[in-house]
Formats: sequence, C-alpha cells, structure tokens
Amino acid sequence: MVPRDTAVFGGGCFWCTEAVFSSLKGVISVMPGYTGGRVANPTYEQVCAGATGHIEAIKIEFDPSVISYDDLLAVFFNTHDPTTRDRQGNDVGEQYASAIFYNNESQKAAAETFISDIQSSHAYDKPVVTVVRPLEEFYAAEDYHQKYYETHKDAPYCQIVIEPKLEKLQNRFAQLLKHE
Repeated sequence: MVPRDTAVFGGGCFWCTEAVFSSLKGVISVMPGYTGGRVANPTYEQVCAGATGHIEAIKIEFDPSVISYDDLLAVFFNTHDPTTRDRQGNDVGEQYASAIFYNNESQKAAAETFISDIQSSHAYDKPVVTVVRPLEEFYAAEDYHQKYYETHKDAPYCQIVIEPKLEKLQNRFAQLLKHE
C-alpha cells in the first residue's frame, strides 16, 4: 500500500496551484476547494463575494516516500507571492490569501520553520504574510473547477497566468516533476 499524507495550501487562484502541484512526482491527487471560513458548503460565487472568510485552496494527497512536505513547501513558496496580503497578481480578495492549513503539529512546525528561514534569509524584499492555521473543514470546489488547466489549456487565463508558473516550476524544480 502506498503511504499517503495530505497538505492544504492557499496560494491564490486554485486553478494555478492545482496545475502546479499536479505536475509533481509523488502527488497522488490535487483537489481545489475552500477552507478557513465560517460558511458550510460554500459556493464559488459566495467565496468570490468575500462574505464567507474562505480561501481558495488545494488539498494535496501525496506519497511522503516520494516527495516530502518540505519539498511541497518549497514549491508553494516559489510559485506564488507570499508577500501580498489577500492578493495574487490581478486576483484580489480574502479568498486569494497565502495560507498553509496544517493537519498536525509536525506540519505546523515545518511551515513555521520554513517561513522563519525565508524571513531571515531575506529571500523577498517584503515580509512574508502567509498565515499558518489548523485545517478545520475543507470543501471541494464545484466540478467545473476540477482539473481546470488540464481541460482548458487553450483558454487565455491558462496561457497568460498558469503556463508561466509551470515554466518557472520546470526551471526551478525539474527534479521533482513527473516525466510523462
């Protein structure tokens, strides 16, 4: 049986983060959804309206014998801007916050250490604003959000926003990518 663990990250639009993490060796599945808010079973429209407190996030199921949680953190921090509060590029609102939702104390400690190391290394010109919170409830996004990049590669958003992220991933983390 394949060992399994989960990680939950909010790094802006979940179409982008799903495409990035789906490309990695050891990632079994990536599910876009919503977490961190106060409304049960929110819809995309409710989350976008900004009244739920939820963040667009992805739930990553991975094999820790193939890819480590620290590797996932490295990819997360290198494929979005963790220094902008409630914003990624042109996407603005609380639903686009940079966030890590931990499942256990080990993940919490790893995330906090990673952020501390980034801050002390001055990797960014501005402070990291990524929040680290316990995972409570994760709600899967509607079906039309699942595998969005995979089914809409010709869409302008995918070409303009997602493909540059995938190129950056290829250049920086080639050793972690699936070879298909």
